[in-house]
Amino acid sequence: MTSPEKSPQPVSPASPAVSGTKSSMANTSTDSSPRVNVPGLQYLKEHHERKRNVFLRHLDRVSLSGKLVACTIVVLLVGVTVISFSIRTLVGNYMMEKVDTQLRVQSQLVFNNIDLLAKDDNSNGLTSPNSYFLQLQYTDGTKDADGDPLTVTPLLPQLKDGLVSIPVLPSDGDTSGITLGQVFTAPAVAKQIVQVQSDTAQSPAQGDASGGGGTDGSDSSQSTSRVTTVLTDPRNNVSHATLASANSPWRVLPMQWTERDSKGVEKIRGVMYIGLSLSDQIDTLNTLTRYCVVVGIAVLLLGGSLSTLIIQQTMTPLKRMEKTAAKIAAGDLSQRIPSAPENTEVGSLAASLNTMLTRIEVSFHEQEETTEKMKRFVSDASHELRTPLAAIHGYAELYKMQRDMPGALERADESIEHIERSSQRMTVLVEDLLSLARLDEGRGIDVTGSVNLASLVTDAVDDLHALDPNRTIMRNRLALAPGRDMSHPASLQLADGGWEAVTLSGDASRLRQVVTNIVGNIHRYTPADSPAEVAIGTMPAAIDPRQLSQMPTTEASMRRFIDAAEVGASMQTGYRYAVLQFVDHGPGVPPESRSKIFERFYTADPSRARQKGGTGLGMAIAQSVVKAHHGFICATGTEGGGLTFTVILPIERMASAPAGHQTQTKPAKTKTSWFSGERKA
Repeated sequence: MTSPEKSPQPVSPASPAVSGTKSSMANTSTDSSPRVNVPGLQYLKEHHERKRNVFLRHLDRVSLSGKLVACTIVVLLVGVTVISFSIRTLVGNYMMEKVDTQLRVQSQLVFNNIDLLAKDDNSNGLTSPNSYFLQLQYTDGTKDADGDPLTVTPLLPQLKDGLVSIPVLPSDGDTSGITLGQVFTAPAVAKQIVQVQSDTAQSPAQGDASGGGGTDGSDSSQSTSRVTTVLTDPRNNVSHATLASANSPWRVLPMQWTERDSKGVEKIRGVMYIGLSLSDQIDTLNTLTRYCVVVGIAVLLLGGSLSTLIIQQTMTPLKRMEKTAAKIAAGDLSQRIPSAPENTEVGSLAASLNTMLTRIEVSFHEQEETTEKMKRFVSDASHELRTPLAAIHGYAELYKMQRDMPGALERADESIEHIERSSQRMTVLVEDLLSLARLDEGRGIDVTGSVNLASLVTDAVDDLHALDPNRTIMRNRLALAPGRDMSHPASLQLADGGWEAVTLSGDASRLRQVVTNIVGNIHRYTPADSPAEVAIGTMPAAIDPRQLSQMPTTEASMRRFIDAAEVGASMQTGYRYAVLQFVDHGPGVPPESRSKIFERFYTADPSRARQKGGTGLGMAIAQSVVKAHHGFICATGTEGGGLTFTVILPIERMASAPAGHQTQTKPAKTKTSWFSGERKA
């Protein structure tokens, strides 16, 4: 496919834009330099940017597993390439050093045994024991038949098919480009022996092509043997491997050649070149390279396969996360990501996401419950307000209808009395609603004051005596009974004894409202002659008050506090708490409805509640006040029938008591019950 975009044309320096600028310069003296407009540069930048964006878009479409596999293969490829190149370089340098050492050590030995080595069969070429190349170039004036400086090659290894490898060396003893005694690499020329001639003739003794000559240098009548070797370019029938070996370079050691004359004086005769072919080394390196390539391909295939399996296995939890997220997005908040070992990144992510999903689900359900409670609250509030308003409206209409009839004054008084009772009920209801609103906003309460809990409860007991004179109210001391076994866990028990004066930080008026509401429930919903018990006690518990205030108002939360109290009593750690219990023996509340007692506008008996002024907001206010003091309130069943309210309020920390949190254990010196015959101290 060809790109529809046309490549930009280069802008000539003599373009009209430039010439126009020059003419402008001639007319205007304010311009100091010409401005050249080159639109092609901006076009090139935009073109490259588009290509880059297209490449990145295509790259982003590749899956993460595909990218990881590709990166793994690239890393393996780079590693195998670097290792292979390093091995080849190391082995090549090592073999080169071995050849150079062999040349330096055996050069003199080869020169001293030229005749012996020349007689050996060297038909095996460069792999035979006699694989040395030796050439002597005379520089002492010795000439050949053509009058040039004599050059003799006594050792020339021969390969198969009559092929020989000749290194390219300086001629005529020229050493300007080399250093004597230092090995260098020389290229090779492949030649082939095509003809060998042997002639017998009467001729004067002279040197032949191989450097031989007569023994006495005079005319000789003896027949001499002359051997001529003809070398030509290799023919087509030569094998490729042999030709490659013949073309391999040589490592050559140049040395100065000296001989002693008859007087024992050393005389420089010429330059001697001793060489070894690098064909074996090159063949070894090529074999090693092929081996590295084969092994590298195997490593790439094996590494790519293993990395694909491992990456797919590793990505499986992420795929499960994706499916779980899709189900959660569809509305199923109960879905959770399968767990994995948390020491891994995927396991840690799964644990964090599950924790987040749990909180989201809880928050969502809490939001739904809050919304439902708000709807129910608005409906209940409207209903509760509508009843007295309807009564006020009805009696007002009744008064208008009957004011002109005989006895209108008496009927008017009765209507006004009904209107007054309805308005009082509506006033109480509005005040309770206002209190709840303030408590929800964190206003209308001061927890920095000092509260004498025993005095406050004593006043509430006196109020209950005044409301129900025939009711028996017992004052007990609350204590923690340790657990005996699994069947008999720790529990709160009532014991005989007076109340100790417990002072804690809080809002006295609000806490008095809590106690008054609980006592009011006992008055409204239990028979007037049924007994009741009120108990106060203090005990340590290994639980933080803020954590305590967040627990739901259930019996399970109460059991959790008792267990914490057992731990705190045995280890003397945690916080010190004041515990109040109000026990009645009335009809009670079913277990499934006990947690609803603290809901707004919940009444166990609406008709009776209205008869005694109940609005259904008393226990909701009590719960809000207790939580504002970082406490806990709960309703449980009474043994033998009835209902027990337990209020837990923090006093001080066991380790160090903050300012304002003081506990008094002296006998009560404040107000005591009027019904017990005692007065203020």
